[in-house]
Order: sequence, then structure tokens, then C-alpha cells
Amino acid sequence: MIDDKELISTLDELEAFLRLVETGGLGLNNAAGVALATNNSNGRPFVAVLDDNHQLILGRWVTQEVFDNGKELVRQGPNKAH
Repeated sequence: MIDDKELISTLDELEAFLRLVETGGLGLNNAAGVALATNNSNGRPFVAVLDDNHQLILGRWVTQEVFDNGKELVRQGPNKAH
């Protein structure tokens, strides 16, 4: 499910979203991974939260800039708070 009202437009917002997923703040069951992807029908980029079977359980649209520059952040995970 991708919520059309939610758009992640900065790397800080992406990091906050990843932190929420990692800490269970979104109440998702069976979240196993996160990936940046593009919608097959229109090419629009989004961040996907996937379950153990690589099925989409939650998605948020991202800007092209976040998609282009957030790959390492998604791969490595959010920075830990000091």
C-alpha cells in the first residue's frame, strides 16, 4: 500500500521514515527489509517496506532527488542517535 498523501522530499525525512520502520514505530508486522523502487505503471519512485516474501507491506512516494541520493541511506540504514 502506498499512501498518495505522503511524500518524502528530503534525505532527513527518508532517514526519519527508516528509523520509524526500524524501531517498529509504524506498527508493521513482519517487516523484513526496505528498498527504493519505481512504480511499474508510471515510473514514480518510492521507498518500499517489504515482508519476508519480498511483498510490499508499506510504501511512501519519494522525490527523484531522494531516490537518486538516498540509496546508501537505505542500504546502510539510518544513523544511530548519539
